[in-house]
Amino acid sequence: MARRDFQIFAKPIGAICNLDCEYCYYLEKQHLYPQARSFRMSEKLLENYIVQHIKATHGKEISFFWHGGEPTLLGLEYFLKVVDLQKKYRPPGKEVINSMQTNGTLIDDDWARFFSANNFVVGISLDGPPDLHDRYRCSRAGKPSHGDVMRGYQLLIEHKVPCDILCVVHAENVKYPREVYQFFKSINARYIGFIPLVEIDNDSATGATERSVPAIEYGKFLCRIFDAWVAHDVGRVMVQIFEEVARTALGQPHALCIFRKTCGDVPVVEYNGDFYSCDHFVDAEHRLGNIQAIPIATLLDHKQQRAFGRAKFDALPGYCLACDVLELCHGGCPKDRIILSPQAEPGLNYLCEGYKMFFHRTRSFMDQLTRQQKHARVPGQRAKTGRNDPCPCGSGKKYKLCCRMKS
Repeated sequence: MARRDFQIFAKPIGAICNLDCEYCYYLEKQHLYPQARSFRMSEKLLENYIVQHIKATHGKEISFFWHGGEPTLLGLEYFLKVVDLQKKYRPPGKEVINSMQTNGTLIDDDWARFFSANNFVVGISLDGPPDLHDRYRCSRAGKPSHGDVMRGYQLLIEHKVPCDILCVVHAENVKYPREVYQFFKSINARYIGFIPLVEIDNDSATGATERSVPAIEYGKFLCRIFDAWVAHDVGRVMVQIFEEVARTALGQPHALCIFRKTCGDVPVVEYNGDFYSCDHFVDAEHRLGNIQAIPIATLLDHKQQRAFGRAKFDALPGYCLACDVLELCHGGCPKDRIILSPQAEPGLNYLCEGYKMFFHRTRSFMDQLTRQQKHARVPGQRAKTGRNDPCPCGSGKKYKLCCRMKS
């Protein structure tokens, strides 16, 4: 078994996708395998992966995360096989939980019934209302995808599948925080992750591409949504970055890897079994081996993986170490550390100014939350319970699979 918790992004179809989103960082990863004729993980390797994943898990809950590319391209029969293999090898007394990140365009009634029957948590990539979503998320033929995504999303809701929204915040939709947030509320989104788009462009004055979200604008975007959330939606809508701030206020560790002090617990297993340090570092330098030759448990504790995780904090510039909100972000994701600090130190996060603006805006609310907790009068348990935390009802399940689904 691995000596720590982990969350593997399994990519059984590699980088293959039916959409051609302009900002997608993963489509190009298929070029790592120029000789590949198929990017479909074989059933033999799939079985091997599931067995190793189960053996590497030390807790009572075994969590699988299926990513791509677009995993639904593999077809429903493939994931019926996944579930059968999990049942075959699941140890007594343990529970298997599956999550899938999808663009939603291929979901039909059969998929939705399958997800519901097998307790899948599904993440849908959706960047807001049609004009903002379709700015960068189109089909390979250049056709808008919003209508197909919403059709899939509505089927998930009809079948009561726990559904998270993953919204990439880019240079266009960042201008419309109120419209984006109101759209998500209008479709009854219960959990939203706002993921900032940061693409490197060494020839740009900012160090990032034009479609990347400007740091200050990202901070304003989060602040405006936070103000609306505090006024109307505490306990009703969960926003990932708000939960992360609340966790710090309540003395809980970060659940989101980009804000942890160290990282390295969210590696990737590609379609052929190659193991990489992180979803944003799928390259030759960060390929640690292949699970057909080296067990997953060994790779998770590989010295290179440990060093990768420690470097997140060890490489911080002095400007970060002296920052009053260091514990809230720990320098953010290493992939975004592309600018110089005011003291000309390398390794400052491109989003630093935006994060600081947001963290300072939330401070008074979070200080109040901390005071209330100290007096054992924290209002609205749901507002502080993370989706992956034990459900406060005492069922033993994660909150996202228990009372969050009922509320």
